[in-house]
Amino acid sequence: MLKQFTVTRRAALLSAAALPLFGLPVRAGDDKNWRQTYGLSSFGDLGLPENFANFPYAHPDAPKGGQLSMEAVGTSYDSLNGFILQGNPAIGLSIINDSLMAGSLDEDNTVYGLVAHAVEISPDKRQYRFHLRHEARFHDGSPMTAKDVAFSLAILREKGHPLIRQLLRDLDLAQAEADDVVLVSLKDGFGRDSILNIAGQPILSEAFYKTHDFTRAGLEPPLGSGAYKIGAFEQGRYIAYDRVPDYWAKDLPVNVGQNNFDRIRYDYFGERAVGFEAFKAGTVNLHESSTASEWATGYDFPAVRDGRVIKMEIPDKRSPGFQGFFFNLRRQVFKDPRVREALGLCLDFEWSNRNLFYGAYKRLVTYFENTPMKAEGLPSAEELAILEPLRDKVPASVFGEPFLPPVSDGSGQDRALLQRANNLLKEAGCRREGKQLLLPDGTPLAFEFLEVTTAFEKVAQPMFKNMQLLGIDPRMRIVDSAQYKQRLDNFDFDMIVDRKMIGGVPGDELLAYFGSQSGKTAGGLNLAGIDDPAVDILVDKALKAQSRAELIVICRVLDRVLRAGQYWIPNWYSPNRRIAAWDFFGRPEAVPKLDLGISSLWWWDAEKAAATKAKG
Repeated sequence: MLKQFTVTRRAALLSAAALPLFGLPVRAGDDKNWRQTYGLSSFGDLGLPENFANFPYAHPDAPKGGQLSMEAVGTSYDSLNGFILQGNPAIGLSIINDSLMAGSLDEDNTVYGLVAHAVEISPDKRQYRFHLRHEARFHDGSPMTAKDVAFSLAILREKGHPLIRQLLRDLDLAQAEADDVVLVSLKDGFGRDSILNIAGQPILSEAFYKTHDFTRAGLEPPLGSGAYKIGAFEQGRYIAYDRVPDYWAKDLPVNVGQNNFDRIRYDYFGERAVGFEAFKAGTVNLHESSTASEWATGYDFPAVRDGRVIKMEIPDKRSPGFQGFFFNLRRQVFKDPRVREALGLCLDFEWSNRNLFYGAYKRLVTYFENTPMKAEGLPSAEELAILEPLRDKVPASVFGEPFLPPVSDGSGQDRALLQRANNLLKEAGCRREGKQLLLPDGTPLAFEFLEVTTAFEKVAQPMFKNMQLLGIDPRMRIVDSAQYKQRLDNFDFDMIVDRKMIGGVPGDELLAYFGSQSGKTAGGLNLAGIDDPAVDILVDKALKAQSRAELIVICRVLDRVLRAGQYWIPNWYSPNRRIAAWDFFGRPEAVPKLDLGISSLWWWDAEKAAATKAKG
């Protein structure tokens, strides 16, 4: 079972954070020694030439039409403003706004021109002059100007969601030099990805927000500029996005062969099982199975047997990120790392994988699975050079083999592991009184596992049973999506299951997930509350790394320190994406490296759709 996450504006912003820095000089700029480029990249050359026609994974002749319908599970929404902390924004809002530059799904370290057709870079890399396309327009036909860009960056930095403000922390000034030229200046000590964070932000209409309060959640559709605009919606039930036929940027290389559906719709369901039934009935036409049991046993229904619904296992070329049961270190019950390690010994992955997951998963052991950043073996000489100055700030175990979760005997109740857990709890000063385990201060070792759906109940209960054998009192609490978001925004929970993605060039997402300030800011993504000076130092080093090789070494050290901290009980991952769809769709032969791009790259195949409907 993989944690099901919807693509929120927050997730889109963090994906943009992984998009990076400096590009190829292609012609001289107006200022002496400035250089001009059509794209930006963290390390090395851009993958595509200046005159590329379309991204290589996009089918340039993909037809337009039809509707893609998907599920939003275990959540709801009460706002169409995805830029602020207030409210629970609808899924998919990021597709209604354009940005200065757009990312490639094949290169996790590059962006190419969208609203900006070129950018000039000063010799010290502190200033960037973006040249805007004259044809750029908002959906009401008004021109998109440098003043709109400057306004957007200013208001997002000052009043946006805390995550957006973090991404824009190095922005010093954005000013319009002309209607089609905006100059961006960075602060001293700026991070490697700072300009990419800026280039990936949505461009908002200054005129629109003169009459609308940017800081308020609400259900009035905002003025956008992207390939889609908000169509029909019913709060908490569904939202649809309609393709803009005269979208100003539809023929740009970064958009050719993309944005093919006339409508993209998300239907909201409180439980995944209900959403799956809607898919079986045809109300939803594409479904991603995040549970192995559903994939193995749930597809024995007529539409599968007669070929109207097809199943696809598509290799996932991305890092799976990291998923696990995360402790809230702000709670006294989880302060001692020996207690956290003991709790982790209660999860019998081998039993769960055989009995619950049909053997479909692999155990996560690292925050950087399937990447060169994963720490293995003893620290290298390069790693030791970074670790030695931190020796008084990290556990001694960091200088040995990285921590690995144990392999059980698969019985579901491994006595050796439970004895090891009991010993750790004793070392931490815990004691038994009857059947109850007490912390050193005499309070019971009890906690609440907060969830928004029942999907993880069957996984958590066997783990809880082992904890109860040790005298621990775990409880599961299911709350609605609004309460769940509010409690996470305010770090009001004991333990949760969480999944986060890390790009191929880790940058600002490290600050969001592990930086101490993120763990102290409402709405931050450091949900565990990691507050470790060594982690902060390593994250800062990663943000300033000037080569891929340097970044890899730093991240390996960070991985060692995080794993030694016992901040989570690692879960599992699948090497494949499991997609089921009514046979209505076409898709490119080439699969991008970073995502399947279903909503942007697939298309409605009218002939297939007619044949499929005729079978019914």
